[in-house]
Amino acid sequence: MLTPWESAPLADNARSEALKELNEEVKACRKCTDIVCRRIQTVFGIGPLRPRLVMVGEAPGADEDRAGEPFVGAAGQLLDKILVASGLAREQVYIMNTLKCRPPGNRTPVDTEIDNCRPFFERQLEVLQPEYIICWGSIAARAILRCTDSVGRLRGRFHSYKNAKVMVTYHPSYLLRTPEAKHQTWDDMKMLMRELGITPPPR
Repeated sequence: MLTPWESAPLADNARSEALKELNEEVKACRKCTDIVCRRIQTVFGIGPLRPRLVMVGEAPGADEDRAGEPFVGAAGQLLDKILVASGLAREQVYIMNTLKCRPPGNRTPVDTEIDNCRPFFERQLEVLQPEYIICWGSIAARAILRCTDSVGRLRGRFHSYKNAKVMVTYHPSYLLRTPEAKHQTWDDMKMLMRELGITPPPR
């Protein structure tokens, strides 16, 4: 069941200012002591101020830590291909991660780290107020939906977060390791395309 956002939609200038202030708070955060001492920089998010679609990943990797932007490594290249195949441009979507800092060695984020970043990504979503959210992988799904079900159990249908419809599918980095799962993610993307009014290509 969809529930309203907590605040009224902001004007573009107010959205921009709210995101800038939140980004400064992220940069100043020192809660995850095991991460802060190793990170190069925080990775906040990038995209339009009024996105219809927000994509949420797990955490920055080494490439993202260096660049300060999400999904710029091999997984990001695959994401770009998925977007193009789906009739979407990267510039149309807002892309962010659950964690704003890279865990050492790209290890899986732990619950404490997700909880430490929760105020940041929840306020980010509140400012953006998208119609749709894609959770790439189990960490994003756990954070947004507050459940521990596997991606396999969650994919194939829409869930809800506030007033947004949420789709869960496999993370691009998982698809690089497990290419046989690509057809399932493509099925999920076609489901999303139909929701967005985009005709899926005949393939």
